[in-house]
Amino acid sequence: MWLKPEEVLLKNALKLWVTQKSSCYFILQRRRGHGEGGGRLTGRLVGALDAVLDSNARVAPFRILLQVPGSQVYSPIACGELLSGSDVYWALATGATLEEINQHWDWLEQNLLHTLSVFDNKDDIASFVKGKVKALIAEETSGRLARQEEEPEKFREALVKFEARFNFPEAEKLVTYYSCCCWKGRVPRQGWLYLSINHLCFYSFFLGKELKLVVPWVDIQKLERTSNVFLTDTIRITTQNKERDFSMFLNLDEVFRIMEQLADVTLRRLLDNEGFDLDPGLQEPSQITKRDLEARAQNEFFRAFFRLPRREKLHAVLDCSLWTPFSRCHTAGRMFTSDSYICFASKEAGCCKVILPLREVVSIEKMEDTSLLPNPIIVSIRSKMAFQFIELTGRDSLVESLLARLKQVHADHPVHYDTARDEDLTSSVFHSTSMCSDHRFGRIEMVSSQNSEEGEKEMSPHLHREALVAGFRRSGSQSPDSRLSREQVKLRLWNDHFVEYGRTVCMFRTEKIRKLVAMGIPESLRGKLWLLFSDAVTDLTSHPGYYGNLVEESMGKCCLVTEEIERDLHRSLPEHPAFQNETGIAALRRVLTAYAHRNPRIGYCQSMNILTSLLLLYAEEEEAFWLLVAVCERMLPDYFNHRVIGAQVDQSVFEELIKEQLPELAEHMRDLSALASISLSWFLTLFLSIMPLESAVNVVDCFFYDGIKAIFQLGLAVLEANAEDLCSSKDDSQALMVLSRFLDRIKNEDSPGPPLSSHHAFFSDDQEPCPMTDIADLIRDSYEKFGDQSVAQIEHMRCKHRIRVLQGHEDTTKQNVLRVVIPEVSVLPEDLEELYDLFKREHMMSCYWEQPRPVALRHDPSRPYAEQYRIDARQFARLFQLVSPWTCGAHTEILAERTFRLLDENMDHLIEFKAFVSCLDIMYNGEMNEKIKLLYRLHIPPALTENDRDSQSPLKNPLLSTSRPLVIGKSNGDTVDYQKQLKQMIKDLAKEKDKTEKELPKMSQREFIQFCKTLYSMFHEDPEENDLCQAIATVTTLLLQIGEVGQRGRSSGSCSQEGGEEPQASAPSPEQDSVFADTHTGKSPRESQAFPEEAQGGWTVSLEHILASLLTEQSLVNFFEKPLDLKSKLENAKINQYSLKACEMSRQSQPGLKVSSP
Repeated sequence: MWLKPEEVLLKNALKLWVTQKSSCYFILQRRRGHGEGGGRLTGRLVGALDAVLDSNARVAPFRILLQVPGSQVYSPIACGELLSGSDVYWALATGATLEEINQHWDWLEQNLLHTLSVFDNKDDIASFVKGKVKALIAEETSGRLARQEEEPEKFREALVKFEARFNFPEAEKLVTYYSCCCWKGRVPRQGWLYLSINHLCFYSFFLGKELKLVVPWVDIQKLERTSNVFLTDTIRITTQNKERDFSMFLNLDEVFRIMEQLADVTLRRLLDNEGFDLDPGLQEPSQITKRDLEARAQNEFFRAFFRLPRREKLHAVLDCSLWTPFSRCHTAGRMFTSDSYICFASKEAGCCKVILPLREVVSIEKMEDTSLLPNPIIVSIRSKMAFQFIELTGRDSLVESLLARLKQVHADHPVHYDTARDEDLTSSVFHSTSMCSDHRFGRIEMVSSQNSEEGEKEMSPHLHREALVAGFRRSGSQSPDSRLSREQVKLRLWNDHFVEYGRTVCMFRTEKIRKLVAMGIPESLRGKLWLLFSDAVTDLTSHPGYYGNLVEESMGKCCLVTEEIERDLHRSLPEHPAFQNETGIAALRRVLTAYAHRNPRIGYCQSMNILTSLLLLYAEEEEAFWLLVAVCERMLPDYFNHRVIGAQVDQSVFEELIKEQLPELAEHMRDLSALASISLSWFLTLFLSIMPLESAVNVVDCFFYDGIKAIFQLGLAVLEANAEDLCSSKDDSQALMVLSRFLDRIKNEDSPGPPLSSHHAFFSDDQEPCPMTDIADLIRDSYEKFGDQSVAQIEHMRCKHRIRVLQGHEDTTKQNVLRVVIPEVSVLPEDLEELYDLFKREHMMSCYWEQPRPVALRHDPSRPYAEQYRIDARQFARLFQLVSPWTCGAHTEILAERTFRLLDENMDHLIEFKAFVSCLDIMYNGEMNEKIKLLYRLHIPPALTENDRDSQSPLKNPLLSTSRPLVIGKSNGDTVDYQKQLKQMIKDLAKEKDKTEKELPKMSQREFIQFCKTLYSMFHEDPEENDLCQAIATVTTLLLQIGEVGQRGRSSGSCSQEGGEEPQASAPSPEQDSVFADTHTGKSPRESQAFPEEAQGGWTVSLEHILASLLTEQSLVNFFEKPLDLKSKLENAKINQYSLKACEMSRQSQPGLKVSSP
């Protein structure tokens, strides 16, 4: 493997290397301790050190040095093994071999050795060799993924080991694997890290000790790069109870990037499906590959950097140069091509950025290839501009694919160009120098040939056709001349900029335009430029008539969302005159209702009304709608939903930025959550709710140009300006007051309108007023001091903190569920927590490996806490087998099915955690009568059904003859008459029975047989099995006779009215207790207190009969009252939960094995 040349000073090498070969320019060396037969002490020490340190600190056993004549400095250019930590790019082998290093040596001799003799200067020799080696590295890097796919044998071998070591189902796909160390205290365990679609796994076998770790991605609470006292760079995985450090990777950057992607995709897929749309390529987790993850990361960066719709898929990224007329040269950068866009970003940050929607493109042509203009293409757009790209590799295939996509875009949205109209609009913008109220930026987009503006007006005549602020300015008082003149100056600057840089969505975006935006956009251009910067203009022109149709469909409908909208309409910028009349209120109602109709998943959220009000002030109604779409669905993703995950993620990012940029403030306010709660409204409303409107609108200008970065840096500037007062504040309320006073006193000297009254401050009159701050100065400071954060850095921090925020919500759900359940059960809180984790993991395992079934609903965070995780019958059966104390061998699965049916009270085929734990609580901690009652209910409907497995009794006739006596013989010859005991017990039970409790139906003979079978199964393998079986045989015989007596008595009673038949000789006498009701004497069943009314002629037995009978046998009482150990069950369940699931799935996958479905 080739290395990027780096200097080595041989005299400090401590004689750790032995020269194997040498030439005039190259030296091949072997490290001591490798390849030696016996080996001296030095070699053994070096070899032992290298065996332990398998990474950054580990040195390759072979190396080739470039020798520069006359110099003591050597450059290692090839090694027999990867060196993690140096600039290493790729290796085919995991271990060093002499054969591998000899291949590199032979290549140098054949290709370079003779060439070097022509150089006179030693520096030229070094530069030439280094350049060649770097070229080889670059070639290997470009073909890295392809080579891995061409030689899948190593991956297949790793996959076999992964499956054998961890016994996952086949559906658990391995994505990639790495050699690394896992630190256990201060001891590193060398092994293999396997990254699969749902788990992070580590395996080590060292000095006879095997170590296996399995960490589900959904359990990871923090994923970070850190360092310890031994190594400078490690990856730390934090779960609920443990931290694990992994280090010594050959390419730590790549490993961490893949880990982040897998954790992010899995957590958002399983925990945040409310607001997360997976890329189409990731919809099926089993199809995820390492390349898919890398492509997804690149896609997300591309969409975030250019703020494009989520549906955009990146196709190619190419190095190139773009002709920039304002600098009179070609600017080096990269071209990004996607479904509907061609984008360019300069390599120098902030120098130049271009976004070309294919809807704006007229033609894409290849130019003649020359030495000055290599591989050029020209992209022409409809506003009579052309963009020249050069130095494009693969130009022919690129142009071919771009033309195909251009044809498709134009076919989907036919267009025609209104040249005269465009020229008129261009003139009005470029040459207007007066701030007249009817100044227009003009629509610069295409007009649909099928849907003209006039047709849209006919469809929706009630839509507002101008920005609300325009009408307000015409009817209101005129602004002072000084403010008008400043507005005119800004307008002139913008017009000059349009001439040089372009004025459409395809304009050159440079540092100059950022400075113009920071000064504040002129009011006459504000709405149109917001459309361009957010690219909402593309949506607007791609969907002619769409908004009008939405308004027609949504208006007049009444639902919860419309009620919330109506409630907030008059709270939206109430200080502005535009919303003190029905015109503004009606427009706001239409936009919010239409958006809720378009996107019911978001619907309407608080703060949307404030944002939409501002958009309506500076944009036409339809434009305001598409701006709202851009903000909610692209620029502030996941902000406006049930849990505002996006806002919480950015709050967490903001806390990290405070620690980095304002360490003194962070040190003083150790708990930054207080600042986060204060600043939440800054992000949700873009400072509109806490800053005077005329000042906040400049913040929104920066937001539309720079995205969320503008809010981050402005928030930091606000905190820095108040750092001294915040550090001296005594509590959170005082800090809140400091910030509120400051923000309320921010002015905008350049605003053309009069300042509006503010209601944001909450300080009393006797306090000293805060000095005024100009918004332009504050924004300028924010760019100068905190504007160095790149989009890539912000997206990386968002990814890291999204894990923490989602896990925070999971912890909140868990604590709320446990808080409700703890008072109602006797299970210890720590055991209850373990049960919750098992319950949740069971739900997750089905999400991992099973195709979704209609009843197996996904995690729904919008539901109440207790209902977010639910399991179906099959999942319950596995948990029952793991944690239930009532294990019945083969009968356990049948008992689990009946228990599930009993707990599924609403019959939706899903049960919640509370029901699951309540049942277990009875099994482990209930009194004997509660346990028997639960068993009884498990053997009557609805738990026991006609179609229940194993419920069909083969006996068609009564089990016992009615001539058998009610006296049971003992083995020693004694006899026991149970009648008197039963009489008293049943009477006592009847007295203690809660009168309000619903009386349970009696049990039929078929149900009783199943009840007995369950009891026999429960006693299996019990130490007292013989005594228990004998006791239950006695009780069963007694209960069967009780049922027969009752059946015969009812039959006799029903016949006595007809023939007065004499009872059989073995029937009970009148002196016997009413438990064995002597119905022939004239007593009706209703008079018998032991029996409720029952259908005549059926064999039945009641709960009281069963309980009283069981209480007569001490061994049975001991069995049901003995203490049960839940902790050991939980420990075994945690170990065996995965293997049980894997076993079940393997049985299902085997043909010919029929697995019953619940």
